[in-house]
Amino acid sequence: MSQSDAQAEVQHAQPSVGSIAAHRPHTVAAVVSDLEPDIDADLDTYEEAPYDGPQLPQGRFLDRERSWLAFNERVLELAEDPNTPLLERANFLAIFASNLDEFFMVRVAGLKRRIATGVATRSASGLQPREVLEMIWARSRELMARHAATYHEDIAPALAEEGIHLVRWGELTEKEQARLFTLFRHQIFPVLTPLAVDPAHPFPYISGLSLNLAVVVRNPVSGHKHFARVKVPPLLSRFLESSPGRYVPIEDVIGAHLEELFPGMEVLEHHAFRLTRNEDLEVEEDDAENLLQALEKELMRRRFGPPVRLEVEESIDREVLDLLVRELKISEAEVYPLPGPLDLTGLFRIHGLDRPELKYKKFIAGTHRDLAEVESASPPDIFAALRSRDVLLHHPYDSFSTSVQAFLEQAAVDPDVLAIKQTLYRTSGDSPIVDALIEAAESGKQVLVLVEIKARFDEHANIKWARKLEEAGCHVVYGLVGLKTHCKLSLVVRQEGDTLRRYCHVGTGNYHPKTARLYEDLGLLTADPQVGADLSDLFNRLSGYSRRETYRRLLVAPKSLRDGLIARIDKEIQHHRAGRPAHVRIKVNSIVDEALIDSLYRASQAGVQVDVWVRGICAVRPGVPGLSDNIRVRSILGRFLEHSRVFGFGNGGEPEVWIGSADMMHRNLDRRIEALVRVTDPAHRASLNRFLETGMSDATASWHLGPDGEWIRHATDADGAPLRNVQEMLIDARRRRRGTATP
Repeated sequence: MSQSDAQAEVQHAQPSVGSIAAHRPHTVAAVVSDLEPDIDADLDTYEEAPYDGPQLPQGRFLDRERSWLAFNERVLELAEDPNTPLLERANFLAIFASNLDEFFMVRVAGLKRRIATGVATRSASGLQPREVLEMIWARSRELMARHAATYHEDIAPALAEEGIHLVRWGELTEKEQARLFTLFRHQIFPVLTPLAVDPAHPFPYISGLSLNLAVVVRNPVSGHKHFARVKVPPLLSRFLESSPGRYVPIEDVIGAHLEELFPGMEVLEHHAFRLTRNEDLEVEEDDAENLLQALEKELMRRRFGPPVRLEVEESIDREVLDLLVRELKISEAEVYPLPGPLDLTGLFRIHGLDRPELKYKKFIAGTHRDLAEVESASPPDIFAALRSRDVLLHHPYDSFSTSVQAFLEQAAVDPDVLAIKQTLYRTSGDSPIVDALIEAAESGKQVLVLVEIKARFDEHANIKWARKLEEAGCHVVYGLVGLKTHCKLSLVVRQEGDTLRRYCHVGTGNYHPKTARLYEDLGLLTADPQVGADLSDLFNRLSGYSRRETYRRLLVAPKSLRDGLIARIDKEIQHHRAGRPAHVRIKVNSIVDEALIDSLYRASQAGVQVDVWVRGICAVRPGVPGLSDNIRVRSILGRFLEHSRVFGFGNGGEPEVWIGSADMMHRNLDRRIEALVRVTDPAHRASLNRFLETGMSDATASWHLGPDGEWIRHATDADGAPLRNVQEMLIDARRRRRGTATP
């Protein structure tokens, strides 16, 4: 599923093939926040709609929690793979840990809360809530043990062979220990706060995801033992360099100098531990005007959520562990003993080391061919380009900064631009997108910005940018009560002679320049009047009182998106029965929605070929005789976070393709504003279909999902030769044909 400022930037841009990466309340947290690990609570129960055909069988849905854990296992497999560059393997270990943190904070915490309040119901997979929870405990314990073993037995020794030594305190030389003692006295000791536990000092609050030392000291005069807790400062580097190429966990340095914190006492033992808490948000939105204040209050409450997981070093003393379990009110099933060091999200820092030969080969995106400069030192006129053709972007293979970012920057300074309307779900801390919107407002343009301040773990950042935009004169709105605004839209209104022309961008990813270099996403830049009219109508709905529910080239959730996709799937059945070309191809991050999955099952039963390319959670059970014989499910993970959503239909020989922001989950289809746009350019449709075919091909490296819910990795052919890597194929294509439009 977050150093120096430059290094922190790198960390904040890490792609979490999960979450996740999701900003988290610790240094590496931002990784997961951008990740969108798709682990929101989908609480809706599903009742199958009346259907004239055969009844679909019970047990046809895979369990979503088990599927998510299987997704994170695929991340772990990339860390275990010796063909993955070494520092990237370390990075995948960190991503695995970060993803799992968020899974416990959201999914496990939500499940426990629903069980405790009596509102939990049997899952779509048929499991009772308690069965799901026990499965999570058992499976996550297996994966965490495997994760730790990969670090200790494989990654750390391999790093040492390359001159990157991750050592513990006892492995340091006297000279290194002396150097770190000096560092401790001057930079660490002043920020430490030991907290005693005795009748006068209650057990201290342990914040979520903080790393702590449980310390046992003895009074040499009275002989009494005492317990104390020392929090490892989260803003300091997780690994400290003891000498060139040698790094030691900061908790080891603190542990070696506890006498400095407890002078006159005998330090008997110390043990690292780490607590995960429920950090999901619950905000009442009845009063939209006070949403900002309500959210800020809830962000404060989040820090005190109930615990859901306790990680401890396996060497911990039983008496100390019993005290932690008792005081934290956590069950034994939620205790995870592990070999130290705990919290391997710290490996994000190690990945940031300047060792390019141990990483993926560097790739710098070029400007899209249709936007490239032509024998000119000045930036291209994006408006002129869009007047002649639509531009289909594929990030990170096409540069974000010279396309979407340049589009908004040009709009901000163009005197003929009258208005800019923009959605912001997540963006970076020093966002050029925000700067462009502020510049536009300050120059007198009408600027409407819809900021989603409830974007998980980005709430603080989005509140900050919302206020900054308001101060600059932008009209800032927060969308519709009860719905998150997740669609990715930009609308620019420009005066051209006696007419107004609208220029648009509809994308699958956030307006985040850093993650655009690491997340795979699609976007459509267009001056098409129908898309312009659709975006105008949709923005009016988001900022005013419009009740429009039908659009020209858009499908919009929560009203028309699910029904629109199901209608098209049903139409493929009719095409197939009439002997016309028919297929369904879907690429999403997650697919859980039962109504949509049932429509895929019915298409399969009718003989329609259904291909699903999914990154994370998948509740589809493919290859079941009589149910899903014609459904194939693939997953691709790699150096970039597969993030685009694409929906393709054979449509009787006139292919129809849509791209947009929505995953196939209850939250996206029922509780979010999402938008898909229909791609009309024949060349763009063809290139997207080729892209989907490549991802699903048996010649492409991927994981294949079986009917039992198990994922099998296919990385080599029958002769042991590596299968083609779709991401490397696209990189190579861009290197050969810099700026081309074809994915």
